[in-house]
Amino acid sequence: MSFKDVRNSIILAHGDGYLDDEEFLILYEYYRSANPSYPYWEFDRFCLDNFDSSECESSFRVAKDDIPILAEALGIPASFVCPQGTVCNGIEGLCILLKRLAYPCRYYDLIYTFARPVPELCMISNAVMDWMFIHHGFRLSSWNQPFLSPAALQEYAQAITRKGTPLTNCFGFIDGTVRPICRPGEKQRVVYNGHKRVHALKFQSVALPNGLIGNLYGPVEGRRHDAGMLKDSGLLDTLEAVAYSPRGEVMCLYGDPAYPLRPNLIAPYRPGEVLVFTPEMQAFNQAMSSVRVSVEWLFGDVVNYFKFMDFKKNLKLQLSAVGKQYIISALFRNILTCLYGNTTSMFFELDPPTIHEYLA
Repeated sequence: MSFKDVRNSIILAHGDGYLDDEEFLILYEYYRSANPSYPYWEFDRFCLDNFDSSECESSFRVAKDDIPILAEALGIPASFVCPQGTVCNGIEGLCILLKRLAYPCRYYDLIYTFARPVPELCMISNAVMDWMFIHHGFRLSSWNQPFLSPAALQEYAQAITRKGTPLTNCFGFIDGTVRPICRPGEKQRVVYNGHKRVHALKFQSVALPNGLIGNLYGPVEGRRHDAGMLKDSGLLDTLEAVAYSPRGEVMCLYGDPAYPLRPNLIAPYRPGEVLVFTPEMQAFNQAMSSVRVSVEWLFGDVVNYFKFMDFKKNLKLQLSAVGKQYIISALFRNILTCLYGNTTSMFFELDPPTIHEYLA
């Protein structure tokens, strides 16, 4: 029974004389919902056919004709059932989550599109996000992926070499990103990033020249250094075990000066750490820097297409799954890359996998 039904019963009981005025006021106030009662029933229920393609791209970041393809490739179930019994169509649930992440909107703002009360919209969004994380989160955390095979790594290295880089075995780029969040009520120093001067969570990403985020580690507290995050992720051990070309050659990532120098991880020359900083060293740094910027493009793509992740006032620890929201946004960004490409894939002239190949 909903709060509205209980309150109506209390009114009837008071009218019939079963409750006096004092009892009525106490019970009526006690069963008052914390969420205002918006007239969601006055709007039409969600139907994808009522949207044109431009509306879908604006609201959900996916073209209308591609939404069923996306749902099928993801294996979205026919319906989602929330813990309190709310049932939602699979495509509607997917669209609720996409619209929630696409722009810094309140659940109240979704009422006009989905004609559901705020608590239902919140529960459906969280249910779909949890389902995505459980069934597809491994695509960002596991190295056992078709697009990370030795043959694929060799193809990535060739694409990077074609841009005039001196390294011929570099297949991608590694970097950390700081995602600002709302200042927490307690233990603020744990998530405070002194370099950016914000409270934040950090993530470590591996960017591939086909425009995909090949690997994502996090979240970790904002004060962690990139080198510490690298150690915690165990990525170097993974690279040592699997990062080889089909002929057995060692393949490597390229990072900024914050990272250590290893066979599978190359960093630029540091002027203060060499006796003579030669013009050749400077040319090497400049050539690699011109392509390493692609990792920043991918970071920008995530928050540009899913702007909810760039609105720190609504990213509150202990009130929402902030880290999981960023992971799912990065996953959706990879899916959009498979559908439409991005700046990185065009820059390296390397097509990403199809959506079915990526989600196979």
